[in-house]
Amino acid sequence: MKKKKIRVGIIFGGKSAEHEVFLQSAKNVIDALDKNKYEPVLIGIDKKGKWYLQDKSNFLLNSSNPKLISLNKSTQLVAAIPEQQENSLIVLSTQKGGIDVVLPILHGPFGEDGTIQGMLRLMDVPFVGSGVLGSAIGMDKEITKRLLRGSGIPIADFMTANNLDDITFAQAKKKLGFPLFIKPANMGSSVGVSRVTNQKEFDTAMKLAFEYDRKVLIEEAIMGREIECSVLGNENPVASIPGEIVVKADFYSYEAKYIDENGAVLEIPAKISQALNKKVQAMAVATFKSLNLEGMARVDFFLKENGDLLVNEANTIPGFTRVSMYPKLWEASGISYSKLLDTLIVLAIERYKKEKALKTSY
Repeated sequence: MKKKKIRVGIIFGGKSAEHEVFLQSAKNVIDALDKNKYEPVLIGIDKKGKWYLQDKSNFLLNSSNPKLISLNKSTQLVAAIPEQQENSLIVLSTQKGGIDVVLPILHGPFGEDGTIQGMLRLMDVPFVGSGVLGSAIGMDKEITKRLLRGSGIPIADFMTANNLDDITFAQAKKKLGFPLFIKPANMGSSVGVSRVTNQKEFDTAMKLAFEYDRKVLIEEAIMGREIECSVLGNENPVASIPGEIVVKADFYSYEAKYIDENGAVLEIPAKISQALNKKVQAMAVATFKSLNLEGMARVDFFLKENGDLLVNEANTIPGFTRVSMYPKLWEASGISYSKLLDTLIVLAIERYKKEKALKTSY
């Protein structure tokens, strides 16, 4: 008897400013998924937030051009309906059926911040990656830093502004020195991030960051190398070999990450000592646990010239594009792209079964 394929709902796109990044990642994930084991169900979210069932053969326009890539139009709407007998993300179209597990390819707000994770929990559907709390923590750079600092994990110094006039350039310069980095507290892929060296740049950067978020982070600039490490697992996470981002511009911008192939060079493995290699891996796992993360994360570090290692941030849904560090680090560590996706799906289903076994009455 032929074994039934696992139906994997791949949700991608969305209202975030990182919409185009999701599309690139989703294409790579769908291409790498083992079609003998899994049946992908493509659910694209457009920039207005509407959910559509997408055709696997032509769900993207300009798929090979990251500057012009876009979601193809679809007329088949998707709805989430709670049911008792089966997992409950229901595709309302010419076909109807439950989904066994969801793989969200959604960076930034409305996807990586706990919102869709909460909806999927209410719908009683297993999903890949961190739960509601871990996702929300990992998305908010201020909360991330406070928790890491409380856990004794070194970070760059920072200030937080909730209004445009909360912090002046003079106050930021006095506390943090300069240059400074200004960024939205709840955004990824370097969207809305600016490097600041004077008053005029500070004012412009603050206005830009507040266009994307109601809370803005002002950070000291750390002069050093950018090291990244991938983490995989639930209760017992493991770390990949570290890699290094060698940036060709002032900082690792959106363009350098996803558009300009010459914007940065990925050194895999990172050219660091064995002792430092182990320190990065240990600190990556400690960060993963401190932030209550599950499934996957990419932990980013600054390595200063004096050897000090600082955690910059943790990405709970790291990029899966063809130039993304997360899958590349695992490939270099002996786990292929396809096997990585398989492991993430297994981890999601294992967590779901443990949660279902918990008592709900007393």
